[in-house]
Amino acid sequence: MGKRELLLNAQGLDAEELSWPFWFVAPLYPYGKRRTLRHEIVKDTIWTFDQIQGILYVVVPIRMTVVKLEAGGLLVYAPIAPTPECIRLVKELEAEHGEVKYIILPTVSGIEHKVFVGPFARRFPQALVFVAPNQWSFPINLPLSWLGLPMKRTQILPQDSTQTPFGNEFAYEILGPIDLRLGKFEEVALFHKRSRTLFLTDTVISVPETPPEIIQLDPYPLLFHARNSAKEPIVDNSWNRLQGWQRIVLFSLYFRPSVLETPKWRETFRQAISSPERSQKAFWGLYPFQWCFNWKTSFDAVRGQGRPFVAPILQIAILNREPQKTLAWCDRVASWDFTQIVPCHFQSPISATPQQFRQAFSFLEKQSVADSLPEADLELIRQIATNLNKTGIIPPAKEKV
Repeated sequence: MGKRELLLNAQGLDAEELSWPFWFVAPLYPYGKRRTLRHEIVKDTIWTFDQIQGILYVVVPIRMTVVKLEAGGLLVYAPIAPTPECIRLVKELEAEHGEVKYIILPTVSGIEHKVFVGPFARRFPQALVFVAPNQWSFPINLPLSWLGLPMKRTQILPQDSTQTPFGNEFAYEILGPIDLRLGKFEEVALFHKRSRTLFLTDTVISVPETPPEIIQLDPYPLLFHARNSAKEPIVDNSWNRLQGWQRIVLFSLYFRPSVLETPKWRETFRQAISSPERSQKAFWGLYPFQWCFNWKTSFDAVRGQGRPFVAPILQIAILNREPQKTLAWCDRVASWDFTQIVPCHFQSPISATPQQFRQAFSFLEKQSVADSLPEADLELIRQIATNLNKTGIIPPAKEKV
């Protein structure tokens, strides 16, 4: 019996409870076995369900939110993988608060969100499914039913939120569509009036200083990235977990932060030969990363003491394609009187005012005086966006408003 199985047994879990058999549709770590953590955000009203996803041990939380309706029953925003454990945790809420009545897919482009909606909806056959308009698939646009969504129960969200059966309790605003040529970007911001909570998918995030609980359940990715070279062993302690998390944040947001150097492959292979970690799990000792001594300054800058901000890839390659449309959406969302934000990734909930939410998008304005992300860290993403534009894959950015 391996360490993972021993850990699950200690937690009273069977490996089958974590099974996600369709992982190959979006082959992201941890593939076919996923833990789920449920947290109560507002007592007897709002719960978050966290899992993890990533590539090459660069793992971040992915989150579903469940809200209790005033008349009884539940609304689900952005489903995650419906593992037996996840469904059991939802069923526990159903037993106390009523059945799942509505399921919302709030994006058109995030495969890591779209892939779960059909399988999740099939576990709750009484629920109506509402999806953001302008859904698309690549390389061929397919009908929603071909993407696994239940044909008879799936509806497109109307532009007017009062036209939905949950419109008396919720308001929403749809960002987009932003045309990216190969596809579109769109996001549905959902506002729960009674709890004054805003739900978002990808547009706004906040970075916690310490690793989230869901990631610490299996700390190997944290420990893998905590090392300074392949010659160091993988050791589990609180410092390595912290350091590994902060470096994972830089990887996930910048792809190649300026404080990361890439040694030549000859040196990488030489170190791999003498590495104490040469198993397949450790990529046979390959560790092609070399962090500068001041790497922590980049993390502190992007964290910004927990402020809400827009991820670099959205700033540089997506939202700046339609700054006027994006800011108009921001203004409509900022008109709601919310006190917290629950995004689908990283920190949750985020204590934030409408003004702080609106400030996060000031990078689209000419006269912005907001703190910006370090330009050196953004270099690779700018280069990617420039190359995509030159080859015609994405349109050029428009002038700031």
